[in-house]
Amino acid sequence: MSIRPIDVARTDGGPQWVEAVATPSGVEVWWDEPRPHEGGRRCVVRRLPDGTRTDVLPPGWNARNRVVEYGGRSWRPLPGAGNGPGLVFTNWADQRLYRLSEGTAVPLTPEARSRYADLYLPPGRDEVWAVRETDDVRDLVAVPLDGSPVRVIAKAQHFLMNPRISPDGRNVAWIGWDHPNMPWDGTELSVAPLRADGTAGAYQVVAGGPEESVAQAEWRDDATLYAVTDPTGWWNVHLVHLDGSPGRNLTPMELEFGHAAWKPGMTCLAVADDGRLVVVYGTADHRRLGVLDPVTGDLMELGGEATYWSSTVSVAGGKAAAVRATPYTPLEVTLVDLDEGSHEIVSAPKPLPERDLLPTPEAVTIEGVHAHLYPPATTRGGPAPYVIFVHGGPTGNLPVVLDLEIAYFTSRGLGVAVVNYGGSTGYGRAYRERLRNQWGVVDVQDCAKVARGLVELGRADAAKLAIRGGSAGGWTTVAALVHSDVFAGGVAHYAITDPESWAAETHDFESRYLDGLVGPLPETRQRYTERSPLLNPSRASGPCLMLHGLEDAIVDVGQAERFTAELDKHGKEWALLTFPGEQHGWRREETIVAVLEAELAFYGLIFDMETPEVPPLTLKGRS
Repeated sequence: MSIRPIDVARTDGGPQWVEAVATPSGVEVWWDEPRPHEGGRRCVVRRLPDGTRTDVLPPGWNARNRVVEYGGRSWRPLPGAGNGPGLVFTNWADQRLYRLSEGTAVPLTPEARSRYADLYLPPGRDEVWAVRETDDVRDLVAVPLDGSPVRVIAKAQHFLMNPRISPDGRNVAWIGWDHPNMPWDGTELSVAPLRADGTAGAYQVVAGGPEESVAQAEWRDDATLYAVTDPTGWWNVHLVHLDGSPGRNLTPMELEFGHAAWKPGMTCLAVADDGRLVVVYGTADHRRLGVLDPVTGDLMELGGEATYWSSTVSVAGGKAAAVRATPYTPLEVTLVDLDEGSHEIVSAPKPLPERDLLPTPEAVTIEGVHAHLYPPATTRGGPAPYVIFVHGGPTGNLPVVLDLEIAYFTSRGLGVAVVNYGGSTGYGRAYRERLRNQWGVVDVQDCAKVARGLVELGRADAAKLAIRGGSAGGWTTVAALVHSDVFAGGVAHYAITDPESWAAETHDFESRYLDGLVGPLPETRQRYTERSPLLNPSRASGPCLMLHGLEDAIVDVGQAERFTAELDKHGKEWALLTFPGEQHGWRREETIVAVLEAELAFYGLIFDMETPEVPPLTLKGRS
């Protein structure tokens, strides 16, 4: 018995943003969730204290946006919304901001090229604040809920996130940064006085800098903020005073209380009414939920059996709403009592395979490289074929959670090793910095180390090793094929194949990312040439399957087309499948099914396995 592709598609993705709302009858919880069977839209859901769940966002609406192309916080529930739930949200189709009331959505922003994200409702103001992106210009803006014209609050750094008003309404805080930094490299926590007309005056930087990353900030009182920042090399919670007096690290430990801010609006910290802090923290091997007393420093873990909590948390009425997972349960919206520590799953259950089909992960470190191993459900005797899973980013990680995509392969006799190579988050800045100027070197070497280590342990067959990944993980996949002799083949989802051309054609957010990953151009062009898979196709150690969405604005499909053309010229084996309507990542049920079937067929070809349950795949160049 094996897991089917449709099983994976129907549990793919998870809740992205949560909101707890205190009401006279208890705590409501709001979240948004993916709907692969509805064309991949994201639907906002509301769960009442009596347990009733309802879709707030009607069919046809999609709560997503394209700010920095990855999107950011896309909705907020509105208080006092009449007879039905109220909502302010960004809609994918036109990127406008809407107010939904009593089932009717009314646009709040004009038709334009602008996008809006990181939505925030400042207390006492009948407006929503947001980051507005128009072409490559970003501002903090206020959008009145009555449809009045949009007001610019602040123009500051090139990138902005985390707008917050002080309790007395006199100051506004935000986090900003400029090229060539990425938000995990260096950001500035900025504070400015708020004028009577609702615009910001001159700002001062109260924390952060070019080599210190402030990931989130919340006001403690009118003169002090909590800032999640990493001057020690770990994202800890700090007190920051506006008067410049010395602050204090409230969590001086080698654990991450922050995150890589790929999407503006992510949160690992929420301030409860009684002053306690709800925090998401830990490492990539175990991400916890806890309550921190900022006065005593006492930290009480509330995570229970969960091995992972997402970077989204909200608190109201003595309870925290957050998203958790275990190796055997998917991402679920959970309501946690701050005093009792009890957990209540509030999102709808997903159909899951039998427990014996799910692999039990094992966290290991091989030659200093962090990895999670997922053994095959069945073996044919002797070492098993293994696939190295490479995460994207590359500033990211793969946590220990239920992943039916992994289980799809392990249920068919393939082992999976998830590699959190040097550069991954969740292990402190020093581990992240291992990839500085070494992208295409350290990540490839670390994946090869884990693969060889599995062979030495007798777990993996040296002749049956493959590598796969998406986006930056796709880059590592194709780079490993041309710069190592370890892998019999690779599967690259929406992959970068040539760093210099990608830097020139990609979006603004990542257009200078390679300055830190490879080096600035043109001074270090030789590195780009030497590491480029596109320019070194003759070295490929095995076939490559390329999979790409035709509407991908982050990595253009031309990256895959040019690379497969070069493989073809050099007599290498390859296949390229493209998917209309898909962007950077798979969201539609039919796409997820087709991608999984093609990948399994590919492993069947390179590992000499029978895969009669999926359509055959033809490799170009194979005689």
